[in-house]
Amino acid sequence: MSKKIAFQGELGAYSHEACAANFPNHEPLACRTFEDVINAVNNKDAELAMLPVENSTYGRVADIHRLLPSSDLHIVDEAFTRVRISLMAMPGATLKDIKKVRAHMVLLPQAAAFLTENKIKAEAAADSAGAAAELKESGDMTSGVLASEIAAQIYGLDVLASNVEDHGHNTTRFLVMSRDGDLSTRGETGMMTSFIFRVRNLPAALYKAMGGFATNGVNMTKLESYMVGGHFTATQFYADIEGHPEDENVKRALDELGYFTSEITILGTYPRAKERDS
Repeated sequence: MSKKIAFQGELGAYSHEACAANFPNHEPLACRTFEDVINAVNNKDAELAMLPVENSTYGRVADIHRLLPSSDLHIVDEAFTRVRISLMAMPGATLKDIKKVRAHMVLLPQAAAFLTENKIKAEAAADSAGAAAELKESGDMTSGVLASEIAAQIYGLDVLASNVEDHGHNTTRFLVMSRDGDLSTRGETGMMTSFIFRVRNLPAALYKAMGGFATNGVNMTKLESYMVGGHFTATQFYADIEGHPEDENVKRALDELGYFTSEITILGTYPRAKERDS
């Protein structure tokens, strides 16, 4: 029986593309929601979860930060996927035939220049890959979909134009999660550690908590705050740092952090992706 990797969306979604590119030996398991992805791994329907955590254009995926602390899963890897947008349509249709395209509302602004140049109307869809499936079923020769090329392959559509995004840097970072963490892993380009914490209700507590990372030479690549339980006074912080908790400097920094926090939870330690250097 082949191992499975769960993702949110329909087959052909960008999360599916990330699964295929990074874990080609795992069977993709499409899930309706992020919660369903996490449950699939916890219930042993899949070995791994591929979850988008941030995008270079649109920032963090808020739902993921909300779900991570209670997921009972461990981050074991990270993956970066360039968002390459293709215009696809029914076989036999030409670019001049297309009057309207559908796509997830996040994709449409990314191809605004292309759509304007070709006088194509944009319409938001709940899911780009799902829109591709609906287009094939409808047989509409005047409509298209903006999605990944893998969606065109899956649903039997023709790609009329590739890389139609306005900017060439749009990239999504994914976290790969498993039921079990592995502190023995070491990456060729270093390690990353992700954790969440809450600071104590003390003056300058966050400033003091961050000081340990600076004095111990630990590079913090991300620090984000978000509310907990809808309360303005309950703030949780998510952080990514370079290094492994067993590294002496990281150990000292985390020890200092403990003096000023009421709670620290390590979400995972995993190999640092080589894309961070590109």
